[in-house]
Amino acid sequence: MGTATWGTNAVDWEERIPMDRLRSERLERVKRHLDASGLGAVLAFDFANIRYMTATHIGTWAIDKMIRFALLTRNSDPIMWDFGSAAKHHALFDPWLSTTTAEMDADPHAPHEGVVRPRLEPGSRAGISTLRGALPPDAGIADEVARKVKRELEKFGVAHEPLGVDVIELPVLFALQRAGIEVVDGQQLFMEARKIKTADEISLLTQAASMVDAAYVDLYEFLKPGVRENEAVALVAKSLYDLGSEYVEGVNAISGERCSPHPHVYSDRIIRPGDPAFFDILHSWNGYRTCYYRTFAVGSASPAQRDAYKRAREYMDRAIALVRPGATTADIVSVWPTAQEFGFPDEEAAFALQYGHGIGLSIWEKPVFSRLVSLDHPEVLEEGMFFALETYWPSADGWGAARIEEEMVVTADGCRVVTKFPAEELLVAGPRFISVGGPLPVVRDSQSHLNTPEGRGER
Repeated sequence: MGTATWGTNAVDWEERIPMDRLRSERLERVKRHLDASGLGAVLAFDFANIRYMTATHIGTWAIDKMIRFALLTRNSDPIMWDFGSAAKHHALFDPWLSTTTAEMDADPHAPHEGVVRPRLEPGSRAGISTLRGALPPDAGIADEVARKVKRELEKFGVAHEPLGVDVIELPVLFALQRAGIEVVDGQQLFMEARKIKTADEISLLTQAASMVDAAYVDLYEFLKPGVRENEAVALVAKSLYDLGSEYVEGVNAISGERCSPHPHVYSDRIIRPGDPAFFDILHSWNGYRTCYYRTFAVGSASPAQRDAYKRAREYMDRAIALVRPGATTADIVSVWPTAQEFGFPDEEAAFALQYGHGIGLSIWEKPVFSRLVSLDHPEVLEEGMFFALETYWPSADGWGAARIEEEMVVTADGCRVVTKFPAEELLVAGPRFISVGGPLPVVRDSQSHLNTPEGRGER
């Protein structure tokens, strides 16, 4: 497995991650799943599916706009319709869009090397969808998308076969249907193609995790009473961008009374002495994501917080011990507590607290580990799957909690964990307090009187 890490630059004196191989192996997986399906073609609007299939990217500013689209048929290589000048840029700098291995897609008059031939028509073209409805409906943009797609389906002989689509706007869906195209769910085809990672994908995912390792060192040194959650978010974002991150998707910074229940969003709360604080760092390097929780106590930890962390760690370690090819997601979630055991009425209400999910060009890919679905619909673990497992436990004091997450790849005989910032025990960040009697214990209640027999009413 490619879990070694290298520098983030390309060099001539060491082979690192061969991007040509990454691109070709990803496309080959989509083609193989398309050939095994009952579909004639797949149409992608989702940015991660487009990048996986075409190796194109125009920045995360456009990730929520569904403006670009790509088509792969059984008899062609991908055709990419992109936003304005991006299509011209691809034509100049993405040569893999100008060649094909498909006979119907090739220029019959052009010379070729082996099975790779120039395309009869360019694979990068200008095209635009409806901008999530911002463009006037009567401008006919949705019908133009359908016209472009139908032309290619007819050209490559698959117009009468189902077209799989991952996600779609309703005006575009209706336009495709008016054009006589049978639209079906293509999302599962992409999810299955992306489920097993190539060696190069694993290398990219591991490199992305190593950058978060470093960001956590900066965060651990920064945390102290008086800093705010949003300042911690800013520090982590700067650390990652300095290291070469393509995109810091989010930093979940949760502290003090906000830990239970978990709100999944940071605030401007000021961190106080004795607070628990947990963080989830999500970023992208060359498209490949992280989802990586760690928990700290700031200044000191209460006995309740220490016990919550120990419980979360035990559930994590029991789960990791079961990971191997042939095990199932049901096996993993069976060692996690039920929702009712940690204060929720059912598994839907507790969703994503004891949880696992695949990671790749997006987070929350296949396989998914959750008591909500995995016990009745288990998925078999296979070598090359890359996923995160995350556990949560609320502290007995009613306001603190612990959250731990590890990323790992399934190997032939188990798994390899790639998230390496220490997490086997609760770490205490921030200053150590010195009293006249010596250093204060790092395990103590943040309410000072509860640390004395008199304050507890025992004398």
